[in-house]
Amino acid sequence: MERTLGLMAGAGVLPGRVGAEAARQGWRVVVFAFDEAPAPAPWARRVIPCQLDRIGDALGALQAERAGAVVFAGRFLKERLFRASSPDATLRRLFAAAGGLSDRGLTAAVVEALAGLGIEVLDPRTFLAPCLAPAGTLTARSPTHAEMEDIRLGLGLARRCAEYDVGQTVVVARGVAVAVEALEGTSEAIRRGCQLAGPGAVVVKAVAPQHDYRLDVPAVGLETLEIMARGGARALAVEAMKIAIVDRERVVALADGAGISIVSVERDR
Repeated sequence: MERTLGLMAGAGVLPGRVGAEAARQGWRVVVFAFDEAPAPAPWARRVIPCQLDRIGDALGALQAERAGAVVFAGRFLKERLFRASSPDATLRRLFAAAGGLSDRGLTAAVVEALAGLGIEVLDPRTFLAPCLAPAGTLTARSPTHAEMEDIRLGLGLARRCAEYDVGQTVVVARGVAVAVEALEGTSEAIRRGCQLAGPGAVVVKAVAPQHDYRLDVPAVGLETLEIMARGGARALAVEAMKIAIVDRERVVALADGAGISIVSVERDR
């Protein structure tokens, strides 16, 4: 019997990658398109428009579609939750169960609510293996010694910030933390950091030691590199096999053209 997977789709290209691979694996994929979700693709059996502040409608549709599992992919803009003027009763219950809007609290509350409906929340990495880069330098240019020193500093800072649910990305230049990601997201943090530091900054993205991927797969992609190139950044470091690099070949080609080094770093290095 065909299994139904509810794809909770946010903004960006990750939902398309996840949905296509899930369909290839034999799932019947129903897309729940939130906010700026991309246009539906041929593999989608059905597309259901959704709103973050009307989450009860989405849960009802999941049950109607007899979904046995869901997967979250893409960017879900948390600031919209802050600005939600009339959240439905289901969302208010989730806020109460989460004790706020922290990633950790929201993940636990969402997973518990779906489990109560007999729906499992899957780890999106099941469908994203090709996007996870092994350790090593991915570009033609390796980081300089000075850039590696900034990367080492950035990794420690990014991991600690992620551990406290602050953000996962930092921008470092000449031994100074220039920008730390918070609610605004990776792209805006990089843009701000490059404006403050000028040419030569490095960007580092990492995760907390016990990061739960079910509601958040940290990722970089073409937009990341485009912002870095415009801002004069010189290196991007991500944690090996923990951060998705979407459209890796195109990302590396763009980085090579801009003289940016990309390095995937193991946690114990």
